[in-house]
Amino acid sequence: MALGMAPAPHELRFDSGRSCLDLMATDHPVERLDSVAALRAWLAGTGLVPRDARLTGAGPPWLDAFRELRGRTAELVGAEIDRLPAPGALERVNALAAAAPPAPYAVRATDGTLVRALRGEPGCAALVAAVARDAVDLLTDPVARALLRRCEGDNCPLVYLDTSRGHRRRWCSSEVCGNRERVARHRRRAALARP
Repeated sequence: MALGMAPAPHELRFDSGRSCLDLMATDHPVERLDSVAALRAWLAGTGLVPRDARLTGAGPPWLDAFRELRGRTAELVGAEIDRLPAPGALERVNALAAAAPPAPYAVRATDGTLVRALRGEPGCAALVAAVARDAVDLLTDPVARALLRRCEGDNCPLVYLDTSRGHRRRWCSSEVCGNRERVARHRRRAALARP
């Protein structure tokens, strides 16, 4: 993506700081997990599986499982930011986190560096559990939880982890929402400067 350009509606984003928050971003501005291929790309993009993972069992039920986790995580994270209870979402995310996540191990690549691989092919429950555990880890870590922010961009519901220096990050992405704000500010100034 070129600097200053918004991602295409089908592009996946990995700029929130956590895999559970990246999952939440897959339904804005449109559904981005609209195919098994998109889900495979998302799983690889988050680093949950190596790019060459086969995932032969992946199918429509996997999409349903990740979309359910996305909705429950969004409900839980939003409630946490607003300091509200979300008992149904909490129970479901905890239940989804209970499965054993994929077991990683290190192998040597052809160039001699260590790379991550998985023991066996992970199933849907294991991958969903990995993301659900990320949500549990995020929301039970007081330091990380304090860094949760909602994007200040117009009509942007995305949540991110503000790890910027001074914790002054305002947008989910400087290239997307930040650029829109800068363009709008420029247009307002230009309009005021016209006679």
